[in-house]
Amino acid sequence: MADNKNKEKKKNTFWSDFKAFITRGNILDMAVGVIVGGAFTAIITALSNNILKPIINWILAGILGKDSLSEVYTFLSRVNAPDGTPDLTQSIYIDWGAFINAIINFLLIALVLFTILRVITKLHTRMEHVIHEEKNAAAKREAEAKAAEEKAKAEAEAKAAAEKAEAEAKAAQEKAETEKQFYLNVQKQTELLEKIAAGMKQ
Repeated sequence: MADNKNKEKKKNTFWSDFKAFITRGNILDMAVGVIVGGAFTAIITALSNNILKPIINWILAGILGKDSLSEVYTFLSRVNAPDGTPDLTQSIYIDWGAFINAIINFLLIALVLFTILRVITKLHTRMEHVIHEEKNAAAKREAEAKAAEEKAKAEAEAKAAAEKAEAEAKAAQEKAETEKQFYLNVQKQTELLEKIAAGMKQ
């Protein structure tokens, strides 16, 4: 019973790990790369076989007298068929045509991949430049807004301080006027009392 549970647990762990493996981002990216690479390989093969090979065959026909790359051989051990043509199944030879064709395919694939990577790199660099400029512009706008806010705050504080100083000066002036009027009234009353006292003495 315990062995069955352990086997079931291991089975569940295996499928869980496999699911996590195939759903990882780099695995999906690799799968997309393989599919796109296969499509590009088909395109390059068609370009090589249907466009470049006929041109090369035409050039070789004018230079070497051969009909195509498939006939460019160097025999190390030649065995002829009854009709006098080379028996390739029995002969030992160097197939220069296949080698040249492989080089052409490699160069074309490398050229296409280089072009794609160059375009992607330029787009990525341009996007990074745009993002960098947007960040700088946002930081500049934020700094300007903060400076304007601080300036408005400073102006408001200065205005409040000026209003407070003005109010205090006005209050001090009113207080001084009140005290002055009070002392004048006291002086007048004192003079009046002195006059009354002097009149009573007479």
